[in-house]
Amino acid sequence: PVMAHIPLIHGSDGAKLSKRHGALGVEAYREMGYLPPALLNYLARLGWSHGDDEVMSVAQMTEWFDIVDVNKGAARFDFAKLESLNGLYIRNTPDEELLKIFLDTLPFLPGGAEMTSAIDASREKQLLVAMPGLKERAKTLVELADGAGFLFARRPLALDEKAIGLLTPQAKEILAGAASSLRDIAENNWNAASVEAAVRRYAETAGAKLGAVAQPLRAALTGRTTSPGVFDVLAVLGREESLARISDQID
Repeated sequence: PVMAHIPLIHGSDGAKLSKRHGALGVEAYREMGYLPPALLNYLARLGWSHGDDEVMSVAQMTEWFDIVDVNKGAARFDFAKLESLNGLYIRNTPDEELLKIFLDTLPFLPGGAEMTSAIDASREKQLLVAMPGLKERAKTLVELADGAGFLFARRPLALDEKAIGLLTPQAKEILAGAASSLRDIAENNWNAASVEAAVRRYAETAGAKLGAVAQPLRAALTGRTTSPGVFDVLAVLGREESLARISDQID
């Protein structure tokens, strides 16, 4: 027999791997929102390499693996690198496929059971439309769920501290002007392009920078100061819900 072994795996600080470093059961990685292919890819690269290839499929791992390429020194488990790789997989996964993975995993994510119970065919359609913007900002499915939270929020929205600080009396005047411009868009013409044109038109008329209009809109629509692109948010929420959320903050 020919005997061989892979090296030990240490934490990012070089110490023996522990739960603090990531020595957890596979279920924990699912709960943290890692995609199975990304985790497989990362684990395969611990203590082994194939040239400069960082991203590889299971088929490529199988084809390329050779025991002589396994390092003799201990590998280091680095959550930052795993998150970066996972984010790449999320961005590169087609929207419909990613939505299915997300919905299958959602019950296992923190707070996901409550979100799952609120998902129907209409909400699935919204999530699919929102997916391009959501996945650009997410490194894990937990972050994806967090980014999609604005879809599940009920009126009147609970604003976070930063959003409250942003919605000053002056910002609410800007909201009122933007809302007036948005009301001119018919339901059947409500999309990201049309709402962007309306907001830009109002900003030019008011002599305001686009960001000075977009930020209060984001706070009113999502209750937060960070979200997918505000025009995408308007498009996904639809005319009625968008205008109602804006009106809540003006009133």
